[in-house]
Amino acid sequence: MHLLNEQSTVEAQAMQAKKAGKRLSLLTTEDKNHALISLAEHLETEFDFILKANEKDLEAGRSKGFTEAFMDRLALSKTRIFEFADGLRQVAALEDPVGKILLKKSLDNGLSVSKISVPLGVIGMIYEARPNVTVDATGLALKSGNAIILKGGSSAIHSNKAIVDVIHRALIHTKIPKEAVQFINSTNREDSQQLFTMREHIDVLIPRGGGSLINEVVSNASVPVLETGVGNCHLYIDQEANPEIALRILVNAKTDRPAVCNAIETVIVHQDWLNKHKIDLIQTFSAHSISVHGDKKVVSEIPNASLATEEDWADEYLSLHIAMKVVQDIDEAIEHIESYGTRHSEAIITENNDSAEYFMQRVDAAALYHNASTRFTDGGALGFGAEIGISTQKLHARGPMGLEALTTVKYVMSGNGQIR
Repeated sequence: MHLLNEQSTVEAQAMQAKKAGKRLSLLTTEDKNHALISLAEHLETEFDFILKANEKDLEAGRSKGFTEAFMDRLALSKTRIFEFADGLRQVAALEDPVGKILLKKSLDNGLSVSKISVPLGVIGMIYEARPNVTVDATGLALKSGNAIILKGGSSAIHSNKAIVDVIHRALIHTKIPKEAVQFINSTNREDSQQLFTMREHIDVLIPRGGGSLINEVVSNASVPVLETGVGNCHLYIDQEANPEIALRILVNAKTDRPAVCNAIETVIVHQDWLNKHKIDLIQTFSAHSISVHGDKKVVSEIPNASLATEEDWADEYLSLHIAMKVVQDIDEAIEHIESYGTRHSEAIITENNDSAEYFMQRVDAAALYHNASTRFTDGGALGFGAEIGISTQKLHARGPMGLEALTTVKYVMSGNGQIR
């Protein structure tokens, strides 16, 4: 009976979200922007309330022995919360994606045809340890005219609830009904699974987290899914790579925030480049405490490197471990990426533009880089204000998903009595 009560609560929340979403979809850009600014101001004013809740989650995480990478994703600070607020202001400053006329033409029979962008409706967001997703997803959903149902992981339950409480208090002073933002305040797996099948109330599910969560949603949901992907990202250092650029990007892409999905997990190095710059590479690994798992050539050349397994080539370490492979040419590098990559973000470092173009044409990924860090695969870094996730699928949206990814279209026809 207890389970049935919880399930009915989840369904009731979905119904409230759908009803509120109808009202939200009719609001003006100014109304939505005012709400986002209000959210930002309340986050800044009530940061201490959020941090106290976050400390409960951190304490629980420490007692459970969560990894350093996991704790980094979970931890909040005044600086991070103010960054969340700045992200909301950036979203408010962006062009409204709703109501755009994407196509307008007249047929030979005089029928006028318009294609117009509209909100998706109700978004179900299922995610794990990052409380920032609660803010980013809410801001993008509201600006694009969508209601949202948030189901965060149990490890961040106190942080997420506190953030949503602040959001609700902010929305009271705006034209957006607070019911447009629903938070499932439970740690029951069944509540997430119920979201999988509520097609009558939810228009799309977006899972964001590790591979097991994403696979569970994709495999079991009858609600359409916008699939985000894990990031087994590669950096290929070509034989004609500038060593200063290569090492600077390697350090940034691996160590800036190793626990995020756009950090590199494998570095592929051309044999000729390694022969010339091995000492510099070894010193870089040592200076930044990067642990190397490599092929036989790497183990023979790099001190303290361990022999890589199949799991190492496929793993998303989310830490200062890195897999390393030595190749004889660019085709061998591309073959390795095709075998083990997750089609998230891949980079080549080279001064040869032909090699760069060859790499870009042949590698299949949502984001490709030439002489730049994979850390730019991020909605904020690319000027989207925030992102709701990074899609590695090929339908509807691919790459960092900002406002436009949360809209669909409808065709509007106007005539004067035409029949077919």
